[in-house]
Amino acid sequence: MYLLDNKDQRLFVDQLRKMVDDKVVPRAAEIDETEKFPWDLKKIFAEMGLLGLAVPEKYGGTDQGHMFTCLAVEEIARACVSSSLIVQGQALGWEPILIGGGEEQKAKYGPMVASGDVIISYGLTEPSAGSDSGAMKTRAVKKGDKYIINGTKCFITNGPVADLITVFAMTDASKGVKGISAFIVPTKSPGFSIGKWEKKMGIKGSPTGELVFEDVEIPEENLIGIEGKGFVYAMQTLDTSRPVIAAQACGVARGALELAIKYAKERIQFGKPIGQFQGIGWMLSDMAAELDAARSLVYQAARLIDANDPNKSYLSAASKLVASNTAMKITTDALQIAGGYGYMREYPFERMMRDAKITQIYEGTNQIMKLIISRELLK
Repeated sequence: MYLLDNKDQRLFVDQLRKMVDDKVVPRAAEIDETEKFPWDLKKIFAEMGLLGLAVPEKYGGTDQGHMFTCLAVEEIARACVSSSLIVQGQALGWEPILIGGGEEQKAKYGPMVASGDVIISYGLTEPSAGSDSGAMKTRAVKKGDKYIINGTKCFITNGPVADLITVFAMTDASKGVKGISAFIVPTKSPGFSIGKWEKKMGIKGSPTGELVFEDVEIPEENLIGIEGKGFVYAMQTLDTSRPVIAAQACGVARGALELAIKYAKERIQFGKPIGQFQGIGWMLSDMAAELDAARSLVYQAARLIDANDPNKSYLSAASKLVASNTAMKITTDALQIAGGYGYMREYPFERMMRDAKITQIYEGTNQIMKLIISRELLK
């Protein structure tokens, strides 16, 4: 870490780094191999207050905002991207409630989320509605003082282990995205079930699954904010969460770079460490400079979000675009430096490369990031 603003941030990262080295690093390979959610690490993160970083203090959290969420996710992702999604996913699922919810909802659900008593997930994506939310087929029909939800969500991070889902559903399909509303749905609700658990290329310890809603009844009080404002809440949520994904990308890139440096100092060929050869040394130089540039953009975006700056949409998208591309390049180059050893599953290089790829895809593909950036530039 080279760009931290103050003593509190440096102390936070120092404490977190010790925990990650002690608890997360030894578990990372096993989590990937077994594809099991790390409940032990979730408990540790909750005890450290990491699940409440995005929750204001008056609702039971630590009120440290998105900058600290980015710092936490980056540091954990340095060792294990799957585990970092526990912190990231909790912030993502909570954010629609914070943005659009009423005081009673925030007071009710904030302490549950911050303490880790519940895992909350974010349910937007559908089989035919990925980047195009207007194609959403999930419906919520109001009957008396209840809503009846029917539909399917897919690729939902931590969905199979969640206790609560912030679900987006059409309440008036004739209005397109202006007919989308947001709801808080307990997963114990009758009619809710988990469909397919996805088998993935990476982030294997973070369960990704299909959510099925069959006449799921929820009380009217579980409507988040105003009916028809769900798309607005969803997009505002993604503005806040994309720098966190960018921080995740920086974390896995930093982990790969640190391992590549260590390998380049220890691997002897032709009588000297391979890092002393210009071809390898220049690769490491590019990797380090590109990582620091990406991290600077992430921190700037996080600060703007915490300040509610109107330019946050541009920097949010830009930080994710740059950091995820950087992560993919650095993890690929780190594997190349390690050669045949990097390709073997005994070493973490190939896992980091597999994990890095998702950062170019979820929370909006990088092609969508370019659309957002161009629209912001042309306003």
